[in-house]
Amino acid sequence: MATIEIKNLDGKKVGSVDLDESVFGVEVNEHLLWEVVKMQKAKTRAGTHSTKRRDEVRGGGKKPWKQKGTGRARSGSTRSPIFVGGGKTFTPKPRDYEYSMPKKAVASALRSALSLRAKESKIVVVDRFALTAIKTAAMVKTLDGLGTTTALLVDGENEKLAKSTRNLQRAKYLRPEGLNVYDVLNYETLVMSQESLDKVTARLRPHADGGAK
Repeated sequence: MATIEIKNLDGKKVGSVDLDESVFGVEVNEHLLWEVVKMQKAKTRAGTHSTKRRDEVRGGGKKPWKQKGTGRARSGSTRSPIFVGGGKTFTPKPRDYEYSMPKKAVASALRSALSLRAKESKIVVVDRFALTAIKTAAMVKTLDGLGTTTALLVDGENEKLAKSTRNLQRAKYLRPEGLNVYDVLNYETLVMSQESLDKVTARLRPHADGGAK
């Protein structure tokens, strides 16, 4: 069982905690990570693309030339895709790209992502995010003190933390129940409060039925 330090917001060690091997020490399944990230990205697609079919473009009501005798190929409408300004063939239309995966597979992928960050020593646990005020500059200083380049910050309901990070490109705040594979992989370091670590561990720890909460 891996043991990591617990730090305060100044980056000083204030204790230690053991990471649950069933959550932070599993074999990394790269293909499953890819599948879940693809699913999450699909859910964010707008799906509003749309081009016009031949029945939707203007004009073309009259046959452009007579059927025979001109030496040209026969044609019935300038709305045909072979004409400039005509409709498009196999045109994209608005659609929903969202799809779902089994909950157990998603939970397994999240355990893989957390295990990957643990193996890279890219998980930082802080005792608590006790910010005195809503200040972006203070949050930048805190991140520098924790030695992070880009960070995913996980804590319970914390308005000061949420507002202090919302203008930072290098950081993002999430509540523990919103922790997901894409965000874990998208940020170099995972910074969690001790309370959030306990909640995430309890939610993802495999149970006797082979599943996870």
